[in-house]
Amino acid sequence: MGNQMSGKRQPLEIGPVTVADPVVLAPMSGVTDLPFRRLVRRLGAGLVVSEMVASNAVLREVREEMHKLTGDRAEEHPMAVQIAGWEPSVMAEAARICVDRGAAIVDINMGCPAKKVVNKLAGSALMRDEALAAEIIGAVVKAVGVPVTLKMRLGWDDTSHNAAVIARAAEDLGVRMITVHGRTRCQMYTGAADWAAIRAVKDSVCVPVIANGDITTLDDVDTCLAQSRADGVMVGRGAQGRPWFLRQVAEHLRGDVISGEPSLSELYAILVDHLDHMLRHYGAETGLRIARKHVGWYSQGLPNSAAFRQAVNNSMDPAVVFGEIDRYFRDVAPLALSEAA
Repeated sequence: MGNQMSGKRQPLEIGPVTVADPVVLAPMSGVTDLPFRRLVRRLGAGLVVSEMVASNAVLREVREEMHKLTGDRAEEHPMAVQIAGWEPSVMAEAARICVDRGAAIVDINMGCPAKKVVNKLAGSALMRDEALAAEIIGAVVKAVGVPVTLKMRLGWDDTSHNAAVIARAAEDLGVRMITVHGRTRCQMYTGAADWAAIRAVKDSVCVPVIANGDITTLDDVDTCLAQSRADGVMVGRGAQGRPWFLRQVAEHLRGDVISGEPSLSELYAILVDHLDHMLRHYGAETGLRIARKHVGWYSQGLPNSAAFRQAVNNSMDPAVVFGEIDRYFRDVAPLALSEAA
């Protein structure tokens, strides 16, 4: 298909909330924390969603889960928080707490395939119990005055593609947007996302449907939207180390000139800004530990990056880490690129 899109995309209307560009950052555990969401939003995403928050832990005020609810209403507007659980009353109360802490949208997780979530009958395990899924959706919708959205998979396995059935029930219960990852739970993240299968959901509801899974290029965006007929896309792993990619997708869908990839100096500025926010959000020790994966993603494919990552990973001193980043982007990478030219 190339980079030719089939018609300009409309803004997302999520109940009373309007999102200008139908490009959404996927909730990813351990990735879409406040520093990353803030960065992706600033660089041009339409909507960002928090990493999954365990509803029962929120009610117990577990510090780690409450920290995930830290947001910036101004920079993230509209702030969207994803909750997971298996008890309707607990999910409803967690949703109320999320709204009290600034959430303008509450997203229900029925897509997470992780064993520790599924074994508690949460996440994608709920797709095997349509009655319980409906009970949870109804309880959450009644509990809050903000739009409730739903994220799920195609089904539990290839013999039970029931996303369209759950989507219809969700719409009837008041859900305002549905996101579908084009895999079953049993596929986890293997194989290729089946974007065409998402069309069954799109054909069965009137609320916006967002397609998710394996969207890493603008060609993927075009093919996914053509096959699924979805109203927009959700980008997950395609944004790791590329927080600017969602801006490029938004520009593409608007028919605007697409921003190029960042230069070395621009990449340096993005990385330093991201690391600075992580250290302020988590403190030095936790911030540096979490930053390692991001440094790895940012430097992937750059010359002599293995030694750079090792130097960063071997230090728990912020001054040393910033010094290694400065040295790499000032001396090592530019020299290697000029020699290769």
